Amino acid sequence: MPIDFSNVPKHLALRTHEKMQDVLMDPSGVGPTVHYYMIRGGVDQKNTTVWEPGTISGEYIKTYGHYHVGDLSENYLIAYGQGVALLQKLAEAENGDLIADEVEEFQAISVKTGDNVFMPLKFGHLVVNTGQTYLVTIDDSPVDFEDRDPVSFPGHADYELVRQMRGFAYYVVEDENGNPALKRNPLYKSIAKEDLGGLQVLE
Repeated sequence: MPIDFSNVPKHLALRTHEKMQDVLMDPSGVGPTVHYYMIRGGVDQKNTTVWEPGTISGEYIKTYGHYHVGDLSENYLIAYGQGVALLQKLAEAENGDLIADEVEEFQAISVKTGDNVFMPLKFGHLVVNTGQTYLVTIDDSPVDFEDRDPVSFPGHADYELVRQMRGFAYYVVEDENGNPALKRNPLYKSIAKEDLGGLQVLE
């Protein structure tokens, strides 16, 4: 069967601790060299992401988080492990620009093996590994292999607003009993509507 192998070197993308410091609750915290691994499928195949387990200064290991550019939703299958998916929709200015520090809607969704999560249009999203093993997901977001750097961010995703706010409106942290909880990101000015999925908010 004829297969084009030209994009194989571009399939694997890593998110290093150095890069993830942009969005950590504690950028000086000690973490693994690599936080998560992505096998990018392009357009014809799905993407697989694998998270390391653990915490960094009490915050669970997560993806960087991004907003989609254009009319693009995304479906995630939790193939293995457990975690929390965070979704947030930013308020929009009159000209349609997103307001980085004003959240129109925020959701925290606990997930486990076999669950499916839908990331709607205009909702930024990230996923957090709250278990003691790898977290593995499969998603259907298209990836543009024309990226100049094989590990550069996919062209369909905007990471800048997440970087600017040092993460989402809440961080997922470990409470004193070893369970997932939330901690508010003080850089956000307001959250109009929120569904915290039953997770406790720590001061």
